[in-house]
Amino acid sequence: MNVYSLARLARSISRSTRIFTSAKSHSLNALQTRSYRSFGFGGLANETGQAFTDWKSNEGISASGLVPIVIEQTGRGERSYDIFSRLLRERVIMLYGPIRDPDATLVVAQLLFLEAEATSKPIHLYINSPGGSVTAGMSIYDTMQYISSPVHTYCMGQACSMGSLLLAAGQRGHRQCLPNASVMIHQPSGGASGQASDIAIHAKEILRVRERLTEIYTRHCKKKDESVAEGNERFAKALERDYFMTADEAFEFGIVDKVLENRALDEQSPILPSGDKPDSGK
Repeated sequence: MNVYSLARLARSISRSTRIFTSAKSHSLNALQTRSYRSFGFGGLANETGQAFTDWKSNEGISASGLVPIVIEQTGRGERSYDIFSRLLRERVIMLYGPIRDPDATLVVAQLLFLEAEATSKPIHLYINSPGGSVTAGMSIYDTMQYISSPVHTYCMGQACSMGSLLLAAGQRGHRQCLPNASVMIHQPSGGASGQASDIAIHAKEILRVRERLTEIYTRHCKKKDESVAEGNERFAKALERDYFMTADEAFEFGIVDKVLENRALDEQSPILPSGDKPDSGK
């Protein structure tokens, strides 16, 4: 085989590889799109209906493999943990990124496990999420209300859409927001196609969900001098469009109870293995 034949063969293989890669990519994109619900409580949505996030699909911390390992000295020698398992020992759960069924399953499992370990001790749920599926978020919400352990919530970065509902669902007096975090509430969004009667059924369901979400926000965020009807009216109006709030505005709106600038302001923050709280550095 001469040099020209080898060159033609290399170009042919290269073209075949590109075609195969492109076909594989389209198949993955189609699969990912189907995995998202057409009816959700997401943040901003792109043309595929997926919740908008700065991270690409399947490129979270775990998927990248960049999970730090920490070493701890014990009476039996050194023990190594991934950072999230070590935080779980301190009753800390991290909810980062879009809220989908797999993410919700992990959070629910951790909530149930920590309740079984110590019923009376608080669980600390840290949230940085643009929102996601209604049903996935509701599974976390219902579990938070179901378990005996109090759940303290913290907003870091953003708590939008379903993320804001989970933030508000924490134990009263222990719903915290860091000073530069953002909170956003809005009504559910979705779409339906098919016969007119099918579309009417879906429209009726999404209106029912909007009403239920309004009631949940009112239940957890109603002000002391406010009646239930007034609270429902206030949230129904706010949910009409994307309603963004700073940390201080979220406090005034009743979604959080505190704006934390340093750990010293959080009386029940997780402690270190030594039994001491971390130094706030101030």
